[in-house]
Amino acid sequence: MLTPGSTGSAKAVCLRHEQILTACRGKLPHMPLAPGDVVLNWIGLDHVGSLMELHLTAMIAGCDQIQVATTEVIMDPLLFLRLLSKHKVARTFAPNFMLAKLQQILDSDAGSDTSDIDLGHLLYLVPGGEPNALETCVQINNHLQKLGAPTPNTITPGFGMTETCAGAIYSRDCPNVDLATGTEFTALGTCVPGIEMRVSEGSLEVRGPIVFQRYFNNAEATKAVFTNDGWFRTGDTATIDESSVLRLVGRSKDLIVNGVKYLPHELETAIEQAEIAGVALSCVVCFAYRPAHATTEHVQIVYERAYDAYDTEARAQPRVLPLAPGVLERSTLGKLARAKVRASLLKGDYEGEIDVNTEVLEKYREQHASQPSSITEKILIEVFRELELGSLNMGIDTPILDTGVTSVDLIRIKRVAQDTFDIKDIPLITIMTNTTIRTLATAIEDLQVSQAQRTTSYDPIVTLQPNGDKSPLFLVHPGIGEMLVFLGLVQYFPDRPIHAMRARGLNKGEQPFTSQEEIVTEYHRALKNKQRKGPYALAGYSYGSMIAFEIAKLLEKNGDTVQFLGSFNLPPHIKTRMRTLDWSAGMVHIAHFCSIITEQPSEELMHELRPLPHEQQVALLLAESDPQRCAELALTQAGLHNWTDVSWSLQKIGWHYEPSGDVSHMDIFYCQPLKSVAKNRVEYRKDHLNH
Repeated sequence: MLTPGSTGSAKAVCLRHEQILTACRGKLPHMPLAPGDVVLNWIGLDHVGSLMELHLTAMIAGCDQIQVATTEVIMDPLLFLRLLSKHKVARTFAPNFMLAKLQQILDSDAGSDTSDIDLGHLLYLVPGGEPNALETCVQINNHLQKLGAPTPNTITPGFGMTETCAGAIYSRDCPNVDLATGTEFTALGTCVPGIEMRVSEGSLEVRGPIVFQRYFNNAEATKAVFTNDGWFRTGDTATIDESSVLRLVGRSKDLIVNGVKYLPHELETAIEQAEIAGVALSCVVCFAYRPAHATTEHVQIVYERAYDAYDTEARAQPRVLPLAPGVLERSTLGKLARAKVRASLLKGDYEGEIDVNTEVLEKYREQHASQPSSITEKILIEVFRELELGSLNMGIDTPILDTGVTSVDLIRIKRVAQDTFDIKDIPLITIMTNTTIRTLATAIEDLQVSQAQRTTSYDPIVTLQPNGDKSPLFLVHPGIGEMLVFLGLVQYFPDRPIHAMRARGLNKGEQPFTSQEEIVTEYHRALKNKQRKGPYALAGYSYGSMIAFEIAKLLEKNGDTVQFLGSFNLPPHIKTRMRTLDWSAGMVHIAHFCSIITEQPSEELMHELRPLPHEQQVALLLAESDPQRCAELALTQAGLHNWTDVSWSLQKIGWHYEPSGDVSHMDIFYCQPLKSVAKNRVEYRKDHLNH
């Protein structure tokens, strides 16, 4: 049987008689069926779910079967429920898009006409094919019970692939087990007889008589998916809890855009649940896409529109491609295949839609964008165009961070603006705190007039996002002192203000901190000035976890409530790590952060650097770095030297730090470590994080 190909090219899976019989018999202990029970299937028998999950399993159990044409059910979801009622069906199947259609109808006026439906025999409704949103399952379960379903756990999520003869892992406690943990997607349950599972460095692997042995005529693909000890790599990332319950985290080939990982199914589900007017139900696809001449991939959203072709406001969303009804093709199971949609986009199949979309949006932006009125504003607009940031019709009130700028882009803006306006130094803080062309132009004009006399007092807080109705989030910088690393987080928290701490000493005339007490006092003062009353939410990255921990202690000591305390990559126990670093290592870390040198050459270079005076170390490192990258960032010898001095002063403060006392709670987040720290995430957690 063919794999669906929703995440790549379809492959032919060789399924053996023994494997099929073991799989079908293994499903029954999780969802028992008695002779005479009725199973209903409406999916084509070319799909492994309908053939194995329903048809053959029903034969082994001695059940009656009802086979219904797919189009009949899709066109009338209430007919599906009436057929379940009429034939007293015990088990059936409904993928995500059908659950969404059912919920939409049952929530509407049309759903009130269900007095003739009795689901008193329905024991199992198995969704499948992709992660199931908990909210949808809860709502559907409630509707099913109102229609007579005999148990509160009729919805039975599971995990299966063509390679495992469809479902091989099921959850029989949905939604209760998920409501207790507060997860967004449902758990997938435990293994049926004939299969076992494990998670190796985050990746889900399975083995057993239910699992296939080879792809037809594709030895290379077969070899690639099996480990040396015989486990099948499913391609999913997952966790298994203490009760042996499986939960998926994502696909191993998730989207990586500007160093940030996106989970396509989470984005698709969020768009579906937002119930955006004009987006057709269950017709959203998300994938990575690199437009012609672009330097990085973007997150591309393709959806079927449910509005007039020239409705401008509905189209005015970034990197979203609305398609006419009927263009998106579905698999047998009703899934939208990301790989095929992406291939169609790359082949140019959607060029007509893209041209219409571009034309409509360009006209709209021309009419509505705030035009520059001063010379400075006009020049800044040209600077952004030269750097290929924002759109051609970017207005002076367009938030700069909304254009997708990265921390490196901000440094590029700084360099080009300094050259263009003949200003010796535009502090990076000026660009970060003036978030539109209009306000940045005013700040630059102020610099031009009074730079010689201008003095600014140090303020550690940089506001990355000013708006939102939830508690502000305060972020404390890592050991390099800069907070640019947090820019990527902003887009994930549109509902709350985000402020970041920046170390003293990075701007001209500032003196670096000399003690932990000085840092905590200064940051606590700034935090209270920005937010007078709690509850507070704060987090620190690496070195910053120490500072965040101490600030949280001080807040709680004074009677304030700390609602969230996060520690990114290191708990507050940083002394050992800080003592492994010296001035040279700090400089190399900054070079990594700026991507002017890679990790491997820097390890080899370290032996040459350490014996030299600091000035010569900086000169040697820059000589071995990417000159174009250094020019883009305007990273000079003096600038790198000062930045390293600030970082070194922070590292020395951490040499003797021993965390003491306690806070009400703390969440630790960790990722792939540097090679010099640990070989992998498993070793990092086991040997470095388990304090």
